[in-house]
Amino acid sequence: MQQPFYNPEVSYEENYKKGPFGSFANNDVIVRTNKPQFDFFGHKLFLPFGIPAGPLLNANFITAAFRKGFDLCVYKTVRTNEYPCHPWPNVLAVHEEKLEINRTFPVVADSSYVEPLSITNSFGVPSANPKIWQQDMAKAVKNTGIGQLMIGSFQGTSDGSGNVDAYIKDFVRAAELVKETGTKVLEANLSCPNEGTAHLLCFDIERTLKIAQEIKKAIGDTPLILKLAYFDDDNLLESFVKKLGPVVDGFSAINTIAAAIVDKDGKQALPGKGRERSGVCGRAITWAGLDMVSRLIALRKKLQLKYVVIGVGGVTKTNDYFAYRKNGADAVMSATGAMWHQDLAAQILNKIKTLN
Repeated sequence: MQQPFYNPEVSYEENYKKGPFGSFANNDVIVRTNKPQFDFFGHKLFLPFGIPAGPLLNANFITAAFRKGFDLCVYKTVRTNEYPCHPWPNVLAVHEEKLEINRTFPVVADSSYVEPLSITNSFGVPSANPKIWQQDMAKAVKNTGIGQLMIGSFQGTSDGSGNVDAYIKDFVRAAELVKETGTKVLEANLSCPNEGTAHLLCFDIERTLKIAQEIKKAIGDTPLILKLAYFDDDNLLESFVKKLGPVVDGFSAINTIAAAIVDKDGKQALPGKGRERSGVCGRAITWAGLDMVSRLIALRKKLQLKYVVIGVGGVTKTNDYFAYRKNGADAVMSATGAMWHQDLAAQILNKIKTLN
């Protein structure tokens, strides 16, 4: 495997200041000879493949990803105020072929990153102050090339009082701040299990509906994607899609699957209160991402809706891209796989050429 473009051996802050690393640090560019032909919300892409919210910390990371042929990239989730990162370490390797939902025993983590590649990540959705990230996000927008698109991810922050209206207003304000940067497509993060919260927002249909409706009022025709976790209840997913499908423009699924994380001695692997559990991503959750895409596509047809589906989860090899597309995904993204395989987009492009 290659040196990852996000270095798990150093802090989030150091990655933010000095990254990206690996081949993302050089200026080599994937050269395109064809014309962009894939439509994504009216934007033509060379390849409907990219990197989801999380590892692309700022404009330097976004620009590097574009250079390497990842044409659909998400600027990591931002907030309306500065928010700290969880203590280091934030990324550890896990060695699971398949992580089941609601697993009752812990996952062992270490620092040995090997194939098949899976990791756990625990950041707590850190964010710079809007004065910093708005300027940087606008820079990332300007660095977007022909046949490419940057999506801006955001989320609301609770003030701790339990005031739902204030939380919704903060979500809306975050969306407005992202749109002000010139970002053409927005993504609301409803699926992050890495803040120590007991329940994910995407499982609260009525609150999610209210948030989505208020965001759409504020951003108008700008496309809005919702980032989802894995729904193991078919009825809950159908109820969610019935309510949200007519309101938003797309769904991105999945984020991670949460599990208890321990070291080889059975002790808490990630230090700090509320970090007993963390999200697992990579090969261990490929099955879940593919399954969610299939179900979202089936519901789109059944309910006669028009939302876009972005397939995410365990895309670590070239064939994973084609598996997601076969299952109906309009676009595909890779986080863990792309971090350690910065030539993944190039590999997919080469395979497409051989197939044609």
